Amino acid sequence: MPGSHTYEPKRARRSARLSIRGVDYEVSEWGSASDPLLVYLHGWGDTGSTFQFVVDELRRDWFVIAPDWRGFGRTAVDAPTYWFPDYLADLDHLLRHYSPDAPVRLVGHSMGGNVAGLYAGAIPERVVSVINLEGVGLPDTDPTEAPDRYRDWIECSHTRPEYSERDNFSTLAKTIRRKSPRMTSAQAEFVAREWAEENTDGRIRLRADPAHKLPGPVLYRRAEAEACWRNVAAEVLLVAGRRSDFGSHIDLPFPRRQVAWIEDAGHMLHFEQPGLLARLIEEFLTKPST
Repeated sequence: MPGSHTYEPKRARRSARLSIRGVDYEVSEWGSASDPLLVYLHGWGDTGSTFQFVVDELRRDWFVIAPDWRGFGRTAVDAPTYWFPDYLADLDHLLRHYSPDAPVRLVGHSMGGNVAGLYAGAIPERVVSVINLEGVGLPDTDPTEAPDRYRDWIECSHTRPEYSERDNFSTLAKTIRRKSPRMTSAQAEFVAREWAEENTDGRIRLRADPAHKLPGPVLYRRAEAEACWRNVAAEVLLVAGRRSDFGSHIDLPFPRRQVAWIEDAGHMLHFEQPGLLARLIEEFLTKPST
């Protein structure tokens, strides 16, 4: 069990299970279902539960939900390949459960921000607001790369990658804090215990399917992503950290966009500056509509 050196949440998190397209999804929930809904979508390798730091800083009452994407966290699935469109379809089923009629507010970090942007462009009537935390997409690819990509995908399918194990949670927490140095040691310990679990031999293993490390067979076509972004009807807030390598790419072609910067933060905004991020989220969501 977490000790006194681990971050103590201010708002209690509940764990819900939801069957989505054949996958037993883990969904973190905070607040009352009678409060306005706020949907958080985590990034690659993360979990929905680590949005806890931001939830604890929110001043208003929200019903916050945050799924663990398939193959991450406590949403376990045995998949030979992960297809990005599955995340969009999973999100649609999630929203049909929690908000079958009303359009929703989405907050997405990194990969989750990409899911949010693509979904809001594909089904614009279902989304009223998007807060994109460094979900800038990937560099474009050249069609001539296709033969090698297919070959890599086929050849990699014959082996199963693995994640390195750690001796204990504190070792993982130190790694997390090195990458996000503005976290406290207690916050890093909390994240380590959400990201990983203890094996029978006492060593620590990440709660993530190593198949996520395999190359996908389909090239990323940025023009398709930008076509979705241009079709978004919702107001969009693009947020970047001044110390992040992704910040220079944040001004994406959403029609109704604003850009905000968080000083003294890298890519993991919700880890390093949860208070400032919470302020930006609430100011954006509660301002008069334009």
